[in-house]
Amino acid sequence: MIEAEATPETRKRVLLAKPRGYCAGVDRAVQTVEEALKLYGAPIYVRKQIVHNKHVVSTLEQQGAIFVEENEEVPEGATVIFSAHGVAPEVYVQAKERSLRAIDATCPLVTKVHHEARRFAADDYDILLIGHEGHEEVIGTAGEAPAHIQLVDGPDSVDQVTVRDPSKVVWLSQTTLSVDETMETVARLKQRLPLLQSPPSDDICYATSNRQHVVKQIAADCDVVIVVGSRNSSNSIRLVEVAVDAGARAGYLVDYASEISDEWLAGATTVGLTSGASVPDELVMQVLDHLAERGFTDVAEVTTADERLTFSLPQELKRDMKAAAAARSVQAAALAASAGNG
Repeated sequence: MIEAEATPETRKRVLLAKPRGYCAGVDRAVQTVEEALKLYGAPIYVRKQIVHNKHVVSTLEQQGAIFVEENEEVPEGATVIFSAHGVAPEVYVQAKERSLRAIDATCPLVTKVHHEARRFAADDYDILLIGHEGHEEVIGTAGEAPAHIQLVDGPDSVDQVTVRDPSKVVWLSQTTLSVDETMETVARLKQRLPLLQSPPSDDICYATSNRQHVVKQIAADCDVVIVVGSRNSSNSIRLVEVAVDAGARAGYLVDYASEISDEWLAGATTVGLTSGASVPDELVMQVLDHLAERGFTDVAEVTTADERLTFSLPQELKRDMKAAAAARSVQAAALAASAGNG
């Protein structure tokens, strides 16, 4: 429970969750598109949404990014960026066949799960991938070892699981799931498969876990929890579910402040506010302004973790950026020499 109590003077308050918003993988992916546009010029093609956020995609489109569903929509020889959610190996093959300059913006934490899938498949394990059917990350991971991987979509899917050898089976997971639901799924799997092995390290990413943890801390004190995020964002949807499960009277998902209904706030004295891992903080600040206009002027930031992790840009992009910088230096030196001789 949050110790700060509302007073008559500030009886309408906002509990602002921290960490919230951009994680390191999202920041890296968005920067990748922005730097590619500067380096190569528009248009830059992006396979699928670079991250699952309507505002981010719209902003990058205005800068010259073109979002496509498949490589076939990218002109031969053009530049294509693969989204933060990762792709199956066949997507790289398709890009090569079309002579595309492919830049991989897959989150390194998703890449870790891909490595795990390949390693366990090479050792002939059955791999139980906990995740949501049809999610891009699940499709990409499953594509690493389709003959060895079967999807487990939540606890209710456990009874359908079949394995060849109960002593050679491991579970992996989508990185953006509910921590609690995933652990419930694992517990039920272990009831059926006592020798089930776990991944070497947690697959659910630090940012997903951290955002869920702080929401659990504030939820019981909140009449309403508002999560800023898009409806195709798995981690944002999970935050709403976690908030309600942890005691919030209601939870809502919005892309923009304008989507907030005054009916949600009727009678409320405490509103919780957070955002998914693919949401720029400017959208959260707009929600704070919206709430302040309706009397929620007392804002208390509740912090449960300090995130400092960063990821470097993709190697292929860094290489081209370095080459371009070197070329500019040579050109500048030549111009200076020419001016000196003149």
